[in-house]
Amino acid sequence: MTSIAPGDQSIEDGDPQQPLTVTEEALATVLDVRAAEDDPVGTALRVAINGANMTDFVYELDLVPVAEQTDDDVVYTQGSHGELTVIVPAASVANMTGAVLDVASVGGGGLVIRNPNPPDPLIGLDLKLEGELPQKVQAVLDRAINPALASHGGYAALIGIEDETKAVVTMGGGCQGCAASAMTLRDGIRKMLMSALPEITDVIDATDHAAGENPFYTEAPM
Repeated sequence: MTSIAPGDQSIEDGDPQQPLTVTEEALATVLDVRAAEDDPVGTALRVAINGANMTDFVYELDLVPVAEQTDDDVVYTQGSHGELTVIVPAASVANMTGAVLDVASVGGGGLVIRNPNPPDPLIGLDLKLEGELPQKVQAVLDRAINPALASHGGYAALIGIEDETKAVVTMGGGCQGCAASAMTLRDGIRKMLMSALPEITDVIDATDHAAGENPFYTEAPM
């Protein structure tokens, strides 16, 4: 199978012995795909977290022989009759516990994972935040935020600081005119800035979301 997009629905805390719940609709989809395997009954669904973007984990779903499970994997079954064996690698369990594999309500009925566990947006970054607040905000934008936005041809820029604690940010490039840019700023940039800089009380979106009919050609500021 392949990588799928994460979802955005809050879920109650789950069981680490069965970290990912498969809905009936998703189960039917997976079983239909698995039916093409040489040994469907002996084939498991392996779900792993293999990265993260600013707001969500990135997942990898594969159909693998049940025999390929390792001693550290969490292995269990889903379905009223245990029709599907699920394998979750040990490294993914903590961040996947409570998640649900479902069928998306939009976008052609593909699979979606709704996970209540957000990634730590600053993990693995050694940020040296020095100087006045604008310089600190710019450092977070340069080191933690813009590298992620660059993969979509976008960038975020600091316009200024309001009321000494509110960062005014605009988005451009591939993010200007993008339908998801407002959510990216609210759920990603805002969280990252406020996590890195507790003195920031809010992040204000100054992006002209109505502009950028050809957003990938908006020039980044020098």
